[in-house]
Amino acid sequence: MRACRDTPVSYRLPPLNALRAFEAAARHLSFSKAAEELFVTPAAISHQIKALEEHLGVQLFRRLSRSLALTEAAQNCLPKLREGFDCLAGSVEVLREQEDSGILTASMPPALAAKWLVPRLDNFMLAHPEIEMRIAASSGLIDANGGSNDPMDLRRDDVDIAIRFGNGDYPGYHVERMLSLRSTLLCSPRLLKGRHPLRAPADLRHHTLLHSKSVFGYASGALWRLWLARAGVEDIDVERGPWFSDTSLAIEAALDGQGATIAPPLLMLGDIVAGRLVMPFDVTVPLDYAYWIVCPEHAARQPKIVAFSEWLHEEVRNDEAMLARLPPSAGATSRR
Repeated sequence: MRACRDTPVSYRLPPLNALRAFEAAARHLSFSKAAEELFVTPAAISHQIKALEEHLGVQLFRRLSRSLALTEAAQNCLPKLREGFDCLAGSVEVLREQEDSGILTASMPPALAAKWLVPRLDNFMLAHPEIEMRIAASSGLIDANGGSNDPMDLRRDDVDIAIRFGNGDYPGYHVERMLSLRSTLLCSPRLLKGRHPLRAPADLRHHTLLHSKSVFGYASGALWRLWLARAGVEDIDVERGPWFSDTSLAIEAALDGQGATIAPPLLMLGDIVAGRLVMPFDVTVPLDYAYWIVCPEHAARQPKIVAFSEWLHEEVRNDEAMLARLPPSAGATSRR
């Protein structure tokens, strides 16, 4: 794209809304689709186009029986008009970046924020006192085109960077893999004692299975079924036990000794090291999805984005090394 003109000139331009209507209608070759994009009626688009044609003294569209076609004049001016809108959008982004250069708003799932990020966030803030952190706990999907059932547009929501669990396919964004996960059974050490001590996976028939609505891309019952199959247990009802709306709630119930849950030990490392949770069996299930660091393409090289991303990667490496050094839990079966 050519650089914007930096020499002061006196512009005689049509209304910006009319130009936006023309660009959208030309891109879609449809007044109806342009109206949907700009949140107006097709009649409003038609009115703007007519006013623009009168202002310019040039016909822009040929109205066919069931479609639209651009005139030669419209085809010739459209690339420059798009270049102008790109330049205008870039200038606005520069203003936003300068205004909020010291503020970093990060969005991530509630369980990741509560159990993994918040306990160590002071380390980042000590290393980067020039950055003011704002954490937004959200499981909304990132959808650059607004086509998701649960869309979250980073630009619209004033989010600088997000961590999302999925397949990494986020068109229009800069994406980096943060970490892949394996899940295992986690519970309070209290379940290893008592009337029915949890000494083998089959002992789960005497204990409560804790569920959440969605566990890292799986239905909770399906993840329990996978784990029990790898542990060689077939006769336990994987659907029994209480269900929670969020994974973090199931983890809190496990910490309280109310039952066992399936979760990635890497995200619960603080509780495991502190002895609040144990991994009684060395049986893990690899997850199909991963955590991804996501930000707008134009912002990927901002110093605050780079600093936070590099810190996240370093924390993950440290945790993976610590998890590998942990001694086997009591009663662990062989790795599968």
